[in-house]
Amino acid sequence: MIICVRTNSENNDFQKLVKELDADLAIRDGAEHAFYDQYNKIDTIKYALVAYDNAIPVGCGAIKEFASDSVEVKRMYVLPNRRGQGIASIILTALEQWAAELNYIKCVLETGKRQPEAIALYTKHSYAIIPNFGQYENVANSVCFEKILLS
Repeated sequence: MIICVRTNSENNDFQKLVKELDADLAIRDGAEHAFYDQYNKIDTIKYALVAYDNAIPVGCGAIKEFASDSVEVKRMYVLPNRRGQGIASIILTALEQWAAELNYIKCVLETGKRQPEAIALYTKHSYAIIPNFGQYENVANSVCFEKILLS
């Protein structure tokens, strides 16, 4: 059974999973990785989740304030050998619930076109494609999404 533990970016398991995520993204993003990497620092993340299966960390995700009424979903990752088991959906749902508890009404996020499984996950969870925001505005590889949270 997957258990999501609320933590922050100081959590060692979260940090280890993010290192694996960054290694994966470096391969997928190629030359663009340095651009994305500058926006993915985790030293100030207050709201992070680690998903455990029998005390083994298998995935993670985080939210950080984007605007007064919204959070940005960040650092979503599931170990390659655990993909396709619904763990990412469990993490995303837990992050949305946490955001709602914190009185945010919307989640936004950015993912890359070279991450079709991520795009499929967000679409499956009723995220709608929106114009690229902020630093991703003119980035051809980026896809931005939003979802209004139901209270």
